Amino acid sequence: MASRDTVKRAEQLVETSMKGNDASHDALHVWRVRDLALSLAREEGLSSNPDSMEIVELAALLHDIGDYKYLRDPSEEKLVENFLEEEGIAESKKIKILSIIEGLGFKDELAGGGNQEFPPEFGVVQDADRLDAIGAIGIARCFTFGGNRNRVLHDPTILPRSDLSKEQYMKKEEQTTVNHFHEKLLKLKDLMKTKAGQRRAEKRHKFMEEFLKEFYEEWDGKA
Repeated sequence: MASRDTVKRAEQLVETSMKGNDASHDALHVWRVRDLALSLAREEGLSSNPDSMEIVELAALLHDIGDYKYLRDPSEEKLVENFLEEEGIAESKKIKILSIIEGLGFKDELAGGGNQEFPPEFGVVQDADRLDAIGAIGIARCFTFGGNRNRVLHDPTILPRSDLSKEQYMKKEEQTTVNHFHEKLLKLKDLMKTKAGQRRAEKRHKFMEEFLKEFYEEWDGKA
């Protein structure tokens, strides 16, 4: 595990750098991802390796700092790297942490990054982030983000896009909030990297399917 002083300063960096974000990508999201990542790491047998647990915790804590969706200044892209250097994190660990963060996003999987081999620390952090994107919390986060961006809730004439490229996904043209379930969230269960993540994703995925079934029935006046 990372030193408590380093973790505390990482938490402070999260709170200050993400303060203006909406509740779909705020510090509370980061705390949930950190807790999930450490829990998955223990299930995957990483707890016997302190270095692995340190990498997992710091990558989970720092993963959304400088997120392109909330970037206010180009200098924010260097916040994590600068923090790790200031904390004196060993070069080998720093490289692993930065590599995890850089490859974490769904957009990177669309670009073909998901087909590469990955270290176990990457798997648990990515799965933790994706678990927080699905299930009951994922539904709440999806509508929070859509509302913050003034997105249309649902429009039956706008169909979900298929075979998205990284560039198309990032542009989010003609995106509705409900379409985001079909374009991303319902795909995450089958993209989990760890056995522990796969087990937890099953229940959350089923909950989303049940929610959407009810949503469409209510939308069509059938329920």
